[in-house]
Amino acid sequence: MSINKEQYLTIKAQLAPHAVELIAVSKTKPNEDLQSLYDMGHRAFGENYVQELVDKEASLPKDIQWHFIGHLQSNKVKYIAPFVHLIHGVDSEKLLQEINKQGAKQNRIINCLLQVHIATEETKFGFDGPALHELFVSGRVSQYPHVRICGLMGMASFSDNQTLLNEEFSLLKSYFDKAKLAFPEGQFNTLSMGMSSDYSLAISKGSTMVRIGSLLFGARNYTKN
Repeated sequence: MSINKEQYLTIKAQLAPHAVELIAVSKTKPNEDLQSLYDMGHRAFGENYVQELVDKEASLPKDIQWHFIGHLQSNKVKYIAPFVHLIHGVDSEKLLQEINKQGAKQNRIINCLLQVHIATEETKFGFDGPALHELFVSGRVSQYPHVRICGLMGMASFSDNQTLLNEEFSLLKSYFDKAKLAFPEGQFNTLSMGMSSDYSLAISKGSTMVRIGSLLFGARNYTKN
């Protein structure tokens, strides 16, 4: 399925009044689909698989901002460190250390979001509230000069229960507001929450960045990876 251009324009119009950034989740999609969206002026794309991201980066326009939004293994950081625009899913301090190490090798500062576990599913990764607070008050963040922590990311439960989703998004927003106080003005400004099924609610709860794939590209191809 090629991209849904009408849906893309509709979503962009919905996000504009709230100054929310759209990350087009393009995992498993062919380069032609990404190029079509690029030709409409879109530049921010999100990928879940390291090898797929590396391949796409090598063959698509160089001014694309690549977001890595999947679960990132420490031993794979080196492959995306030279070019990645933002890593969304930093779910442990061990991973933070490796990103800093690879950033130093590339002589660049890598933008990151800390992933917070807010969902009921055990399969979701991320810091919990106490661990997040401890990291910030400890001052250890200053030990990672090649990492710029720009905000938080979270995934709500896979549920139609609007009350539950509302509680989870509100919880993440409260963590974000508290954590923001630990950073210089203007650095900690990204709250990535909300996907195709729940982005409207996420925006109402303070999201500044949404990750949308299926509404733009159709269902993903699970057999590809």
